[in-house]
Amino acid sequence: MTTGLLFALAGAALFAMGAAGVVLLAQILRRILAFNVMGSGAFLALVGLAQRDGAADPVPQAMVLTGIVVAVAATALALALARRYRALTGRDALAGDD
Repeated sequence: MTTGLLFALAGAALFAMGAAGVVLLAQILRRILAFNVMGSGAFLALVGLAQRDGAADPVPQAMVLTGIVVAVAATALALALARRYRALTGRDALAGDD
């Protein structure tokens, strides 16, 4: 088993745990964190699988770096929306998840 495949399997496990958290958790903050774990798993799998002849391919690495920047911005937006939702409703969970 190569290290790239090991990274890809770890990324798939992180992605699965994050997806389960997004589906199963009720509170908004925990869902946002689970979504970040899911994204980290996808990034890890992409970097793990992005090798040519044992050398790292720079194009997927650049895509992952760009994805990390976008994920940080999306997390900031999601946290701002969650804060606004709590200010308007006084609840931490979404409407149907009480």
